[in-house]
Amino acid sequence: MGHATATLPLLEGQGLPAFAQITADQVATAIPLLLEQLHSELSALETNLEQQLSDPNAPLAWEAVMEPLQRLGERLRWSWGAVSHLNGVCNSPELREAYQQQQGAVVAFGSRAGQSQVLYRALDRLAGSALDGVQRRILEAERRDMQLRGVGLEGAEQEAFNAATAELASLANDFGNHVLDATNNWSLSLSSEADLAGLPPSLRELLAQAAREAGEEGWRMGLDMPRAMPFLKFSQRRDLRETVYRAQVSRASSGDLDNRPLIERILTLKRQQAQRLGYGSWAEVSLATKMAGSVAEVEQLLEELRAAALPAAQREIEELRACARRHGAPEAEDLQPWDVSHWAEVLRRETFELDAEALRPWFPLEQVLQGLFGLCQRLFDIRIVSTEGEAPLWHPDVRYFRVLSGGSGDELAGFYLDPYSRPGSKRGGAWMDECLGRSRSPEGTPVLPVAYLICNQSPPVGSTPSLMTFDEVETLFHEFGHGLQHMLTTVERPQAAGINNVEWDAVELPSQFMENWCYDRATLMGMARHWQSGEPLPEAEYHKLLAARTFMGGSATLRQVHFALTDLRLHSQWNPGCGQTPDQLRRDIARTTTVLEPIAEDAFLCAFSHIFAGGYAAGYYSYKWAEVLSADAFSAFEEVGLEQEDAIVATGRRFRDTVLSLGGSRSPSEVFEAFRGRQPSSEALIRHSGLAAANA
Repeated sequence: MGHATATLPLLEGQGLPAFAQITADQVATAIPLLLEQLHSELSALETNLEQQLSDPNAPLAWEAVMEPLQRLGERLRWSWGAVSHLNGVCNSPELREAYQQQQGAVVAFGSRAGQSQVLYRALDRLAGSALDGVQRRILEAERRDMQLRGVGLEGAEQEAFNAATAELASLANDFGNHVLDATNNWSLSLSSEADLAGLPPSLRELLAQAAREAGEEGWRMGLDMPRAMPFLKFSQRRDLRETVYRAQVSRASSGDLDNRPLIERILTLKRQQAQRLGYGSWAEVSLATKMAGSVAEVEQLLEELRAAALPAAQREIEELRACARRHGAPEAEDLQPWDVSHWAEVLRRETFELDAEALRPWFPLEQVLQGLFGLCQRLFDIRIVSTEGEAPLWHPDVRYFRVLSGGSGDELAGFYLDPYSRPGSKRGGAWMDECLGRSRSPEGTPVLPVAYLICNQSPPVGSTPSLMTFDEVETLFHEFGHGLQHMLTTVERPQAAGINNVEWDAVELPSQFMENWCYDRATLMGMARHWQSGEPLPEAEYHKLLAARTFMGGSATLRQVHFALTDLRLHSQWNPGCGQTPDQLRRDIARTTTVLEPIAEDAFLCAFSHIFAGGYAAGYYSYKWAEVLSADAFSAFEEVGLEQEDAIVATGRRFRDTVLSLGGSRSPSEVFEAFRGRQPSSEALIRHSGLAAANA
């Protein structure tokens, strides 16, 4: 590797990155240098494998193929991972520029390795040798990924495949831009106080700011989520809600920005790609890498949820009509889609008097962390300790924690927590990412896993600590669930350790599982104390939180089923000769998956970016699939009795020894069965969503 690495922290390739020393200039120098090395090492590996493959009888060793390949991938992941991480949490114009300049070359290296004929032949040869179960699962995933990248195609077929892949990437980009432009091109100027009836101060300020930026007087309404969602919820002007709603659901469905031809082209190309790869439909391609085994299996789950949600959703709409009637609103007799979120909000406030902001003082961050760490100690027998000055940080707000074994005190893992929002330099949302994965160094010493846990909550102000909303508490528990699966893995092979090699529709199991504990009485009441007086959260507020969890649960579940089923059938059944447009297919599905049918100009598909511009094509069902797993896993604790300490502890250890420990080393259904003693059932999710009681 020569002398250059000594001076470039970004090429260290092991240990915790020296974040403070990684600059945008260094990215521009180091990444091309690294890629040059990796390309030449990949060429050397290919040459070496060519020689070994030339003898048809010579066996290939795992150490000759998978280990060098993993080491190449890990060096890129370590360096580029540090750059991506800083791009998300310490963004600057210089870093963003450097990141964008290198991204193409990084992706190109992955494509080259993924379409290497020599590597593919080596994996085929390796498949014939004696491997253990974990090795076999890693190898199968690697071969399948290469097959889905078109490595098995030749000549004109492969050229057509690569051309279609490139066209699909550009169509996805165009689709997303059309949605963005259609959203930004629409505006509505509001000129009088009467136009603002019912709007909260935060939204009025947002609309005033938008008007100022556009050089207008008054207020300016738009279709972006932060303005449109609260407007439909709070506005008392039914005529304006209708105008906004009609514009919202017809985005990107006319003129230059019409996404309808793009949708047909995307679906047609994906169907052709699937056939080139030997699959019947794109849905089959998607499911080849997921836990769900077949389209029929996904259809069955969605039907179970639909059957439970539809009667509940119908009753919820009746309750909204009754609420509108009590308020003497004319729309009570003719409820329309633009009335639903408005009356749901009125009913929610009347029923629960639950004010998200008013609960903040009971959830100071430090106390919530103590509650979370105490729960992990109780369930999983680990101790979590805070450190000072032991690890390199990227911002003064960041903290580094060690995870120790409860019994022996041995160090198991570490994690960074970056909890507060920094709007100028840190992207929104919350996520868990891998800083280091469990593995062994080339010298054979163990490398302990380290996670990044990133949230975006309110920072402390003066002597007031960071006070969290209940949603933020749930988010922290959720991300920590991902972190636990990453940190408590016992798998020795890095390709299947932690969350690596875990199927997409199963990877949310531990995260959603942890969210359930926020509603567990002992856990919640143990951490919810007023930061000044130390008073516990009032009993009535706890019951409101529980009730609010399932409010409008039928409508929420039905909506997800509608999206998931539409996505699945577009990618499994629709084809250009089927005699129906994608929109007509969606309207057929809506007959049994909506309570108020879509209005004539509803062109929802034209803005369904998840599946046409994101990674969710024939995968939208994954949200619900993972919720089934997590609810069923939590119900194992409910069954033994949440106050039966010995049984809870035993069940917690079993969860650690299966779901958190085995990672991607075995199939998710085997792992689930090892924990639960049976295959998953949707019963617990239906109950947790409040649908079982509603339909009793």
